[in-house]
Amino acid sequence: MMRHRAIAAIEDEHRSLGAVLHGLEFLVGEALARGRTPDLPLLRAMLHYIRAYPERLHHPAEDRTLFTRLRLRTREADSAIAQLAAEHAGGEARLSELAKALDRLEANLPGAAESLERQVRAYADFHWAHMRREEEEVLPVAQRVLTPEDWGAVHDAFAAHQAPAFGAADVADEFRQLFSRIVSMAPPPIGVGAER
Repeated sequence: MMRHRAIAAIEDEHRSLGAVLHGLEFLVGEALARGRTPDLPLLRAMLHYIRAYPERLHHPAEDRTLFTRLRLRTREADSAIAQLAAEHAGGEARLSELAKALDRLEANLPGAAESLERQVRAYADFHWAHMRREEEEVLPVAQRVLTPEDWGAVHDAFAAHQAPAFGAADVADEFRQLFSRIVSMAPPPIGVGAER
């Protein structure tokens, strides 16, 4: 059924983002607890993944299809959708602040490590709450009111992340490769890279 496939696609993307967020929190917390500088290239790869996938593909697909179609069918989720859409609009600014915190750490500025840890925790907490709101407040309403045609459009929007785009590049392969790179660079228990 298209509805199940569409919801599975959304939740799969949430799980991928969740893994990267967990990795960010773990790697920064562990490094600082041991008095070390976190692995900056790995953290930058994680930020690149967040900027390129959730911010540029996942959130716009939700805004254009899921939220738009849900608004056409009911007003029941309007408040949650408005809050989520506003959070989507501010996503790049939040990510830029996190990147600046990494820059400050790389420049060895006083207090930069603690600031980065706070920013990573706040950023992850924000996203956990954001995804929970989508899954607990929006998707249940969508399951009740969206039509098979609506679910087809939602599915197609997320399936487009799997289809060729940007010339000959396969978007799904690009992000699988980036995710694999993150896993190969990250030490256990996040990934399979060497302990630091």
